[in-house]
Amino acid sequence: MSSTARGRHELAEIGVLAHLFEDKEKIMTDRSNEQVDPRGAIKDPDEWVTGDEPPTAAQESYLHTLAREADADVPADLTKAEASKRIDELQAETGRGQ
Repeated sequence: MSSTARGRHELAEIGVLAHLFEDKEKIMTDRSNEQVDPRGAIKDPDEWVTGDEPPTAAQESYLHTLAREADADVPADLTKAEASKRIDELQAETGRGQ
């Protein structure tokens, strides 16, 4: 391959790379401009697929912390969904999570 042909080939490669970079920048910019519905990630605990399961360890721990602060009892045998609702109630009572 002659040096002229090699130079044209290298320039073509640079052009392709520049085009790909511009496309990536445009995609990244477009994504950052998207409006996200903050309610989209929040689902009613009654609609949880795993809502009937026992609460997670984190839920139990936080629930007991809030109950202690609110001088409230934690019912035994809560489901994951019930624990979530009780956490919301206790957060409102204690002023946490706001």
